[in-house]
Amino acid sequence: MTINLLVSSLLQLVLVIAVAFVCWLIFARKRQPFLSWVGFIKPAIRKRKLFSGLFIAGFILFSVVGWLVFVYFTDPSEVATSQFYGVGVSGIGGALLYSFVQTSCSEEILFRGLIGKRCISAFGFAIGNSIQSILFGGLHGVMFLASTGVVNALIITVFTALIGWGMGYMNEKLSGGSILPSWMLHGLANLFSTMIMMFKLF
Repeated sequence: MTINLLVSSLLQLVLVIAVAFVCWLIFARKRQPFLSWVGFIKPAIRKRKLFSGLFIAGFILFSVVGWLVFVYFTDPSEVATSQFYGVGVSGIGGALLYSFVQTSCSEEILFRGLIGKRCISAFGFAIGNSIQSILFGGLHGVMFLASTGVVNALIITVFTALIGWGMGYMNEKLSGGSILPSWMLHGLANLFSTMIMMFKLF
């Protein structure tokens, strides 16, 4: 499983980076280095207490409440983390790849980096951050539409959109535009869900 996850994780990450890189070459190569253009820079944390509180609250909301949403509004066997069900300690390598590379890194570069920063630059923070969060939520809702129905998919969309908005705020308003904080938060929350599956804790 780990080898397959490594290959699929790297392929997904490379694809997202390639799309972002082509966009950068076309639109911003002469204005800004690629890594800062997508927000892959060292965080410049402002208002540390607010940042820490938002990070902790985001983790709790994303992982604990998120897990409850997926358990009660989806079929757990349809959730991506179900591939880790019951594997125990042997799944740790795969869980780290899935949590921090395949899902969180790819999605943060795409949504908070490429899409979010471009929309914020074009429309201002409130509208731009809302656009990226709605797209982020919409992607997750569409993924579950066929298996959960319209109402449950809408609940998932709203929940993940709110999480996406909070992560965008944390990056842009409290971290100097870095996407690294949301990457860590996203990865930790996914790892939490994966560990529950690995050790059958539900």
